[in-house]
Amino acid sequence: MRHRPGITSLLLAAILLSAGAHASSTGTPPASPAAKPDKNGCVRGTFRVLLDVGHSAQVPGAMSARGFPEYDFNLRLAQALEKALLRAGFRNTNLLITPGPARAGLFTRVEKANAWPADLVVSVHHDSVPEWFLETWTHDGKPARFSDRFAGHSLFVSFENKEPQASLLFAQLLGRELKIQGLKYTPHYTLPAMDWRRRDLLDPETGVYRYDQLVVLRETKVPTVLFEAGSIINRDEELLMSSPERQTKIATAVTDAVRLFCAARAQ
Repeated sequence: MRHRPGITSLLLAAILLSAGAHASSTGTPPASPAAKPDKNGCVRGTFRVLLDVGHSAQVPGAMSARGFPEYDFNLRLAQALEKALLRAGFRNTNLLITPGPARAGLFTRVEKANAWPADLVVSVHHDSVPEWFLETWTHDGKPARFSDRFAGHSLFVSFENKEPQASLLFAQLLGRELKIQGLKYTPHYTLPAMDWRRRDLLDPETGVYRYDQLVVLRETKVPTVLFEAGSIINRDEELLMSSPERQTKIATAVTDAVRLFCAARAQ
């Protein structure tokens, strides 16, 4: 397990704030005046959260087991996260939708995040598997691809990001909150069978992986985490990812993690 210096103390400090953060869960009235810090020191009204919707309508990413594009899942979940954060008083939460080609779109996302600038970027995605894991089934009378081998979320950070400690801290906080909600991360990125898509697992407790090369993680100058919310190529998890219950659990976890991260940054 590899950490940047200082990350353990930062995580411990953030966890010590968790009791107060959980006492005001999603669904409570928004924090009052924008410039007023909450009891943990976080000024929610001015803390800038950018929710990056992964992929685009033109380049929609992976296809689900039932033939739906990843972009649709990303957009729906990001919208649910935006609503939850706004309700919790994070009034400077913005949704970033980037149309157009994939490669150009990556640099556009980075430019917008840096120009705002955001205090935190969460890039919202849903997972698939490499080609060699895929099987074929029939859905609605048509052939489709699936893989039920793996399920669960995963979190990625880059140590080439300008704020690697803070990126890792938020990823760990989010992984912890997802665990509190009863959700599990997928360990399959550690398997030799993943080949060139294999990643270093930085924290086996919270499911945080290292992915230095990804443009959105590497080039953004603010704390940035890529969140694979679940596997839509898994037939059971695809259905779960569209359910209001799962989206509520994820939204609660993200909101509580943002609250803790904001408070830790204020300290």
